[in-house]
Amino acid sequence: MRKELEEYVRSLDLDAYLVGGAVRDELLGMDSKDADFLVPGLDTDGLKRALAPHGRVEDLVVAERLVGVRLHPSDRTIRKLAPAGIEFAPPRKEVSTGPGRHDFEIVADPSLSIEDDMRRRDFTINAMARRLSTGDVVDPLNGRRDLEQRVLRTVSSQSFAEDPLRLVRALRFVSQLGFEPDESTVQQMREEASSVKLVSGERVGGGLHADGLGELSKLLLGGEPARALRLARDTGVLVELLPEFERAVGFDQESRYHDLTVDEHTFAVVQAAADANAPLSVRLAALFHDLGKPHVAWRGPDGRLHYYAKPGYSQKSHEQVGAELATTALNRLRYPNALRSRVARIVRHHMFQIGNGDSLRARRFLAKHGDDLAFELVDHKEADFRGKRTEAEAPLADVEKVDRFRKTLRREQKSPHRLADLALDGNDLIELGFAAGPELGHALQALLHDVVDDPARNTPDELRRRAGRLLRSSRR
Repeated sequence: MRKELEEYVRSLDLDAYLVGGAVRDELLGMDSKDADFLVPGLDTDGLKRALAPHGRVEDLVVAERLVGVRLHPSDRTIRKLAPAGIEFAPPRKEVSTGPGRHDFEIVADPSLSIEDDMRRRDFTINAMARRLSTGDVVDPLNGRRDLEQRVLRTVSSQSFAEDPLRLVRALRFVSQLGFEPDESTVQQMREEASSVKLVSGERVGGGLHADGLGELSKLLLGGEPARALRLARDTGVLVELLPEFERAVGFDQESRYHDLTVDEHTFAVVQAAADANAPLSVRLAALFHDLGKPHVAWRGPDGRLHYYAKPGYSQKSHEQVGAELATTALNRLRYPNALRSRVARIVRHHMFQIGNGDSLRARRFLAKHGDDLAFELVDHKEADFRGKRTEAEAPLADVEKVDRFRKTLRREQKSPHRLADLALDGNDLIELGFAAGPELGHALQALLHDVVDDPARNTPDELRRRAGRLLRSSRR
């Protein structure tokens, strides 16, 4: 797809360069969804005029800064390849606006060289450009060398000051690419950690397209999120980004079920979820699931700490508080409502007990939570078990029990456990004499409860008999 876009951009006669992540991924032998283009010799207005004959052109604004333009091509084939448009930018430079290190703005300068534009990018591995007309790669900061050595290095001491989102992006590259920041970059992260609070929530979490895929989500969806989260903690970025973590860092659980502090356990669970290729909702839930523990901890007669609700000790359980913390954080980071709700529900119910894990338990679990949430709760439960201790000491009996329950859930999905599965519907009950409204809803739920307990009851005749008894009982 990107090659077709490149051919199209080359046909515009702009002497454009492919820049940033696309060049990086190309050199790493990875597929890339990025396709951003730099056009020297033109400012933003010049770009608009040059692109106007080829489609609709709009300003490209990031963090309240005009950084370029976006073309929505008239060519239908190209528009299908790039439904969000194609991004073009002129060369840019920093202009000081005051004495402080954050006192500057980024302005377009069409006379600037490609090399100079690369020098104001975020990391050396992203400071490379490939000229479309010749294929030559411009690499003024030895980004290719850092790629080979798997080193993450900022292009200057101002990289994080220019855009504090880069703090989270650095962590994302640690997780996604497995790169190691050099000592100078780590020190810059420590110095600039507090500035991450200046970044808009959607850029970190919800994503500019409200798809939930901001930098934090990309970090969690990488292969080594635990490594990135430890770096975030050790540089101070984690607590600045997620103050919900403050009381969890270093918190000793003093529990016979846990050897790890809350933060280390959290990182291990997130990693286990990543290793299992769990969906984003499960990984986000893993990030928040135990953060309520320091808020509700109470010491029992056994001398250990406990985290469930108990009169006189704690009004709420740790999973209740954890769900509240997750909701607050995901709201602040502008996550989509559906994803935010799903994560909070996983956190709220993550302490469910499998019990004997038989077919009846599975049907009741599916009926209570719905199919999708039920399986995500189970995925989280497995990750939680795997994160309790080191991998060598993981409670394998518990993990195997979870896996058996997952298989039972899959088998019982074929059994009736939803209102839509009932052999009767609301219209049938109205014909029997039920009134539309709460009475009808209660009756349907009662029938579903009976059918979940015994699927053989799910026949029209049997449900009519049971519904009749419910009706007579309600009218006494």
